[in-house]
Amino acid sequence: MFVRRSRAVWQGNFKEGKGRMSPGGRELEFAFSAGTRFGDEPGSNPEELVGAAHAGCFSMALAAVLDTAGFPPREIATEARVSIDRDASGFTIQRSDLSTEADVPGIDPDLFAKLAEDAKKGCPVSKALKGVEITLQAKLKPR
Repeated sequence: MFVRRSRAVWQGNFKEGKGRMSPGGRELEFAFSAGTRFGDEPGSNPEELVGAAHAGCFSMALAAVLDTAGFPPREIATEARVSIDRDASGFTIQRSDLSTEADVPGIDPDLFAKLAEDAKKGCPVSKALKGVEITLQAKLKPR
């Protein structure tokens, strides 16, 4: 089993407080606050990091599925839009909308669409987000 660690430190109350997140315990850090999470202040937020993880995981899963099917991709570019909203229990991540464009020589568009759906279902981050609606728009780069 592989275990990956990340760290976050929060200082202060919710409204005026601030924090720093560091994925993987490395030197990379992201500032976050209520203003970066629910406004447009500079910095990051947990939902962006969930989105980055989902986009990266899906891209790797799609590469693996395509390669196994005999269509090694040249490039896969994926964006995840993670939505958070208030419900009866507080704030909840409601959905993750994946949008991907891939350069895959020789693949039929219908087969590509099917394999992209398979990758969405098989991606470990998608599995972790099983309580969240996940959509996918998958297209091939024009030739």
